[in-house]
Amino acid sequence: MNDPARLALLRFLERVQLRDLDRTRRWIAEEERREAERQRGIKEKPAPPAWLLEQGLNKGSPPVYVHVGGCWNTGTRSKGIDQEQARRALADGVTACPHCRPDSALRMFD
Repeated sequence: MNDPARLALLRFLERVQLRDLDRTRRWIAEEERREAERQRGIKEKPAPPAWLLEQGLNKGSPPVYVHVGGCWNTGTRSKGIDQEQARRALADGVTACPHCRPDSALRMFD
C-alpha cells in the first residue's frame, strides 16, 4: 500500500509548511526589530524641559506665559528654558500660567 502519489502530496505539504514557517519567522523577526527600535526610542528620548516659555502668535510678539515643564496647557509655540530664564521672564512681567503656577513653583510671590 505504498502510494507514490500520496508521498508526493505529503512532500508538497511539507514544502508549503516550511515556507509558511519561514514567513512566520520573518514576521516575528521584523516585529522584534520594531519593538527593539521602539524601546531604544523610549530610552533615548530627551527629558522634557523643566520650564517653558510660550511665545505670542506673531513672530515678533512678546512671550505670553511661563509654564512648568509638564503643564497640559502649553500650546505649540512653547520652547524650553532653564530656571534662571523662567525667573527672569516672570520678573520682567511675563504672565505665569494660571494652571501650573510656575511663580509658586519658583517661590516668586507678589
